[in-house]
Amino acid sequence: MLGKLRAFRRRHTAWIDALVVSPLVLYSLLSSSYIATGLVDMGSPDIGGAGVFGLSALLVVPLFWRRRFPLQVMAVVSAVSFLQWLGHVAPIPANMAVLVAMFGVVASCRLPWAIGAGVIAEVGIAMSLDDVKGFDAEVFLAGSAFVGAVWISGVYVNMRRRFVANLVERAERAERERDQQALIATAAERARIARELHDVVAHNVSVIVVQADGAGFAIDSDPDQAKRAVEAISATGRQALAEMRRLVGVLRDDGAESEDYAPQPGLGQLDDLVRQVRASGLRVDIRVDGTPDHLSEGLQLVIYRIVQEALTNTLKHGGPAAAASVQVVYGSHDVLLRIADDGRGAASATGEGGHGLIGMRERVSMYGGDVHAAPKSGGGFLVVARIPAGGVR
Repeated sequence: MLGKLRAFRRRHTAWIDALVVSPLVLYSLLSSSYIATGLVDMGSPDIGGAGVFGLSALLVVPLFWRRRFPLQVMAVVSAVSFLQWLGHVAPIPANMAVLVAMFGVVASCRLPWAIGAGVIAEVGIAMSLDDVKGFDAEVFLAGSAFVGAVWISGVYVNMRRRFVANLVERAERAERERDQQALIATAAERARIARELHDVVAHNVSVIVVQADGAGFAIDSDPDQAKRAVEAISATGRQALAEMRRLVGVLRDDGAESEDYAPQPGLGQLDDLVRQVRASGLRVDIRVDGTPDHLSEGLQLVIYRIVQEALTNTLKHGGPAAAASVQVVYGSHDVLLRIADDGRGAASATGEGGHGLIGMRERVSMYGGDVHAAPKSGGGFLVVARIPAGGVR
């Protein structure tokens, strides 16, 4: 309801300003008619009803623009009142316009301007009293109290307006920050999905290519071996499809019910990974020291992906006679991974620009660890990663 009222006020500011000033306008018109009929004595000089009407118009009409030009309206109204004092014309009801203009300045301008408007109103009271019947302290104090009440009301409106504006600004800033955080989270999720897709596609496609080459060579000489290779290709393709569907599924926003995809791989799937790589023709030895107690699923996924990426690189670049060894050491404070091969991958390693090695470093750095991936001095390639077991940094 309050929001609708504010919106209505913003759309109809001119009409609301006219409604606020209308009581003073009606009062001024009535006083002009009384003076014109002689019911009210203006004293000396007598400017008549037409003069009072014109003077009232000069004082009241500028108030319709007090919201847009508060200082200018205050200046015009004060100047007209000063000229009225110079002409020794007695105060009229329209002189209340000075207080209305003062309120507009106090409610919308800075404190120095507000103080100046209050001083002008006080001086105006003193001048009008002195011109009419001499200075009267009691009347002056009563008028000053009324001016002070109007001035304090303007200060309150000014402070409330600034407070509301500050709240609106803070709400808008919080909304912008929320949108930025959402964009950052979206970008991070996309980067994670890109790394996952790279690991899935690179590993499984490499296995499929190696198996397909083996099946092609053995299809005539050893049909059984070719059949086993084709079955391995089929199983690897299904596994890759399941993982890709699981990853791409998080991007769906059509509200459909999620399907039951395969869970994230972890330490329990390391043996399956090694068997799959061995079935592709790569000799792999794995050694595990210690027990993986209380490792989070995220950390288990990092370990699995590092081993997967290292063995995939060996499959792609190590050559037909390459062999690899995997060592996993679960310590009390960290996990050590050492994956080495004796192939020829040192000459064709992707180095700093490879997405796989970059993905390794990003995954490990997320958990506060470090990774070293480089050719070995005697040939082959070596990947060493050390990851704290305490959690994400």
